[in-house]
Amino acid sequence: MTKTILITGATDGIGLATARLLVAQGHTVLLHGRSAEKLKTAQDELKESGMVEGFLADLSRLNEVENLAADIAAKHDTLDVVINNAGILKTPATTTPDGFDTRFAVNTFAPALLTKLLLPLMPADGRVINLSSAAQSPVDLQALSTSHPMQDMEAYAQSKLALTMWSFHMGKELGANGPAIIAVNPGSLLGSKMVKEGFGIAGKGLDIGAQILVRAALSDEFAQATGQYFDNDIGQFGAPHPDALDASEVTQVVAAIDAALTRNT
Repeated sequence: MTKTILITGATDGIGLATARLLVAQGHTVLLHGRSAEKLKTAQDELKESGMVEGFLADLSRLNEVENLAADIAAKHDTLDVVINNAGILKTPATTTPDGFDTRFAVNTFAPALLTKLLLPLMPADGRVINLSSAAQSPVDLQALSTSHPMQDMEAYAQSKLALTMWSFHMGKELGANGPAIIAVNPGSLLGSKMVKEGFGIAGKGLDIGAQILVRAALSDEFAQATGQYFDNDIGQFGAPHPDALDASEVTQVVAAIDAALTRNT
């Protein structure tokens, strides 16, 4: 059965590689991008192989995240899978117009807000795949509420742990009512633009990440994996940073995320 699948950050890197695989399998893929030019290029490439649609939004601006969800809902009654792939490590503008650290805005707030807004479109057996990372470090609650100077990797690792913690919370909260909320580390140092710019290396094959995202979105092995973490570096479900398993820590981080989202609605 073919599905309708949204991929954020789908104009290059792992997102585009994943879109290629899903389109080739006959699924309808909704491509999100921040650049109109890159989005058109991706659409032009993939429409020759199958059904694709493009949606433009800057995920560092939460009002654009809201508009993205509204645009999708205006065109689709059902959305089977959301792959929150878009992410950022280095940026010249580390503070958003909303006053947040850009890494937290794109890597944590945007997928949390987008998921919440799209839940009414998703069936109980749907799936939300949130891109986590092997890089996870304890979350500074103040950094979630206001921007202050942080090193690129420090902000990135905190934002990825925050999203993982939110995924665990949402998976537990939704339970059997679904959709499944799954955090996935697609693999360390894959050859994305982020890795090339951030670490100055070519990185490993993007298909490593694309293939696990397709599995997470479609295969039976992930059907009951809500609130879990899949670590593709070891090729199995595993334990994230210990803070993600600490109920008190998770409660505090989720509350801070909710407060940030409420502040901008």
